[in-house]
Amino acid sequence: MALNVTQKLINDHLVSGKMDPGAEIGLQIDQTLTQDATGTMVMLELEAMGLDYAKTEASAQYVDHNLIQEDNKNPDDHLFLESAAQRFGLYFSRPGNGVSHPVHMQRLAIPGKTLLGSDSHTCANGCMGMLAMGAGGIDVAMAIAGEPIYIKMPQVMGVKLTGELPDWVSAKDVILEMLRRHGVKGGVGKIIEYYGPGLDDLSAMDRHVIANMGAELGATATVFPSDKEVKRYLSMQNREDEWGELNGRQ
Repeated sequence: MALNVTQKLINDHLVSGKMDPGAEIGLQIDQTLTQDATGTMVMLELEAMGLDYAKTEASAQYVDHNLIQEDNKNPDDHLFLESAAQRFGLYFSRPGNGVSHPVHMQRLAIPGKTLLGSDSHTCANGCMGMLAMGAGGIDVAMAIAGEPIYIKMPQVMGVKLTGELPDWVSAKDVILEMLRRHGVKGGVGKIIEYYGPGLDDLSAMDRHVIANMGAELGATATVFPSDKEVKRYLSMQNREDEWGELNGRQ
């Protein structure tokens, strides 16, 4: 049976369970993302575990939330996070380097991979043909230690895009219309997968905007295929060699 993009991503990372909606499944995580508002607890949990080195393919600690330095608290956190990143083998993105979601997309996102982040908008990286999900700190810490994440198999909600965006209409309007139609709980227990000829009119960053606000729908994740537009974007980042095509049944 032909699989959609979501099912292909899950099937490639399934370590336990079956892809029956509502059934518990275990997924192997390739990459993780933490930021400074949540990463401190993750790093403390890794210390408590006695972890020597990250077991993931790539993990990154970003500093992009608590940047105000009116006293010593935030700078102290940043120094701790930098030292923890060095200890556990994580990439460290210093204050001012950029927001975690787009920076991860630019530097580390790879089509076909799984990403777990201690930030609700980690899902933005679904624009790259990834299964990208936000989670609690302990789940991310366990993933860094090489353990799977266990979730209930979501339903796949397909959204077929057709036509082109008219003048004065942007990708933001697409996700706002999704919210108007389905509300803030319309994506609960679901992975939203966008497909169809309308994708040709959406750049990688347009898709990022849509995937980012899947969190506002309550969705487990938002998934886009990895197509020629993703290849073009990775080429712009001098990472074309990391591109792989990933399309589902139409």
